[in-house]
Amino acid sequence: MAEVVLQGFGWRHAGRRAWAVRGLDLHIQRGERVLLLGPSGAGKSTLLAALAGLLPEDSGESEGTVTVDGRDPRDRDRAGLLFQDPQTQLVMARSGDDVAFGLENRGVPAGEIWPRVSDALDRVGFPYPITRQTHALSGGEAQRLALAGILALQPGLLLLDEPTANLDPAGGDLIRAAVARSCDRDTTLIVVEHRVEQASPLVDRVVVLAPGGGVAADGAPEVVFAGHGPALAEQGVWVPGYPLPPHRAVAPPADPLVRTEHVSVGHRLPPTDLDVRAGEVLAVTGPNGAGKSTLALVLGGLLAPTSGRMSAFGDPKPPHRWRAATLTQRIGSVFQSPEHQFVTGRVADELAVGPRRLGRPAAEVTAIVAELLERLRLTALARANPYTLSGGEARRLSVATALATRPRLLVLDEPTFGQDRRTWIGLVELLAQLRDDGHGIVAVTHDDAFVTALADRVHDLAPTSAEPLPRRRPDRRPA
Repeated sequence: MAEVVLQGFGWRHAGRRAWAVRGLDLHIQRGERVLLLGPSGAGKSTLLAALAGLLPEDSGESEGTVTVDGRDPRDRDRAGLLFQDPQTQLVMARSGDDVAFGLENRGVPAGEIWPRVSDALDRVGFPYPITRQTHALSGGEAQRLALAGILALQPGLLLLDEPTANLDPAGGDLIRAAVARSCDRDTTLIVVEHRVEQASPLVDRVVVLAPGGGVAADGAPEVVFAGHGPALAEQGVWVPGYPLPPHRAVAPPADPLVRTEHVSVGHRLPPTDLDVRAGEVLAVTGPNGAGKSTLALVLGGLLAPTSGRMSAFGDPKPPHRWRAATLTQRIGSVFQSPEHQFVTGRVADELAVGPRRLGRPAAEVTAIVAELLERLRLTALARANPYTLSGGEARRLSVATALATRPRLLVLDEPTFGQDRRTWIGLVELLAQLRDDGHGIVAVTHDDAFVTALADRVHDLAPTSAEPLPRRRPDRRPA
């Protein structure tokens, strides 16, 4: 088990004026289970990185102290951190090897490694053989694999940053059950999670970071939510029991913008028939691995289908054969991992890329950038490096970059990932306005609240059955 002590702790990323977190005094006893909450940008992910010893001195400015078991976190290796983007943690080509990688680096005896690998994969419900290629995993499947790699290490301090954000409901239940079993092994747990109602049974304490620094609330879950509920909800914290406003369409949808007929992509996407209409929000749902993100890439013109027929915007060519300028003006895409679409070193510059490439006048580009910064609560981050943003901020920036060229169709992969209550409402209101103005919107999502509040139609994608589920349990590394 691990004891965590922070005294006046603060951290500011290099090149940023504002502190990511500041003035934080916190003591977490050995074996405690803590749910860490706070509005988007309050410093939750930064705090977890500090506790894992992943904030190098030359990458920013620090103040105060942070210790784990009385030592600098950078001097110990008993903390395990699951990042918001699990793809950044996968280092091996095969899934079993990826889980074994950390154990081998820690010098675990060879005879213990593969039994621990199989146990960890079972606990997170990983559905494939250990030889499954990591590049073939969906975002949710990668999340399970990354967590398995951490659980196999049996860390004394378990740090989870949005562990169920990209998972279907069944997958989220499996992860929470796996975490609960791991904590029975005397592990100290700190978890950042926006699905507060589902996460609350895992914890015995809630700590809410204040947006300006320090702690806004601290105590048992029922005490924090009952005593501070209205104020926390106003700040953007997801407080259980507070309703979200629905946004119904003001008019019936228009003709289809895109139509697919038995479109498929190998084993990644089963044959799919779909109409995407102007003036409509279409939610694409389904379990992890069903092909939702692949479908989003096809609809966005970023991936060629291997079979079937696709028509869009009355063009005789399918979207993947359009010129880049034509595609950009017609369809805007937001990837599941927002960092994959950033190409500059400043937030404001990122928003200007699309309009400039389309030849918009400088004054118009400036106006577009200012409007999007304001609408998506990014104005204070205009000069920041996109790669230093929190997960929620990066997601809003990726949505803003897609909107910058004012396309008629938006294809969004998990658009509400990492959002606090306030930014979630703002994003839903923006998408509702775009729909009512005649834009078509496709949203791949596991967010039931988003579907209830905004979706006009739901397409549930059935999973493929390309691989068997049984997994070998080797006593040594497989050939």
